[in-house]
Amino acid sequence: MALWGARALGMSFVALVCVVVAAADDISQLQARFDRENNSVRKAKLLEKLGDAQLEETRRASQAGDFTTIGLVLEKYRDNARAAVNALKKDHPDGERHTGGYKQLKIHVNKAIRDVDEILVIAPEEYRPPIEIVRRDLAALDDELLNSLFPRRPEAKKPEEKKSAAPPSAPPEMSP
Repeated sequence: MALWGARALGMSFVALVCVVVAAADDISQLQARFDRENNSVRKAKLLEKLGDAQLEETRRASQAGDFTTIGLVLEKYRDNARAAVNALKKDHPDGERHTGGYKQLKIHVNKAIRDVDEILVIAPEEYRPPIEIVRRDLAALDDELLNSLFPRRPEAKKPEEKKSAAPPSAPPEMSP
């Protein structure tokens, strides 16, 4: 019985190593595709797949307590997201009219921010500063994407301002 348990544990370990190696290979292939992609909308959509793989890698590293890997992967994700935003802004500067890519990127960056927040809760103090920098950068990207999708409009004058701008009129006199 003990021999069977040791074999099962050994096979489980080998399967886990194979999954980790396959995931790392998948990330490198997706990263190469992302780097080669010239179409900004496809680049943004490809970031969804690449980002999901990178965030999954951070979860595995978190379970293993490997916060150095987490920091490196999150920094690469941030750099990829910045590259996708810059490509979109270059090809389609009017995000309000050409939303393709902007929405997907906004949704994924929000997802990454939530994951980073979860990591910050469990990260030891010495690993937090670089992760906090990545979080701030992702939040700035998120704001930039939001402003691209919904640019601010000049505010119309309020009705009160219009009334005060008109010359005051005398109240009608009442006849006795």
